Amino acid sequence: MAFLQVLPRLKASKFRMHFRLDQYDFDYIEKAGLEKIKEHAENFVRKRLAAAEPLHDGKQTPFKGHPVFKAQHATATCCRGCLYKWHLIPTGRALTHDECQKIVALLLAWIAWQTAPKHA
Repeated sequence: MAFLQVLPRLKASKFRMHFRLDQYDFDYIEKAGLEKIKEHAENFVRKRLAAAEPLHDGKQTPFKGHPVFKAQHATATCCRGCLYKWHLIPTGRALTHDECQKIVALLLAWIAWQTAPKHA
């Protein structure tokens, strides 16, 4: 399943949809800039998710503290179990470079959706 095609399914999930950016996150994104947020996302994916058996898998992504963490929970890219359930990426093997890039793109798409002006 293509990563961006899963967004409608994620938006239908009551659990995934309860994640929202708050004013702290908006301020952080504005101060850091999207390029720095992208760097953070790449770093979090590489260090916390990409290994075949990530340390503390299932508990490695905090629920708050950085906008990317909220994006990971909202997009089911927070642990290898969620990556398998929602994105059909097998557990027990390292993520490919392409998979990491697609995860980062999905995270940035979710952040863009959250930061887009709301229309009446």
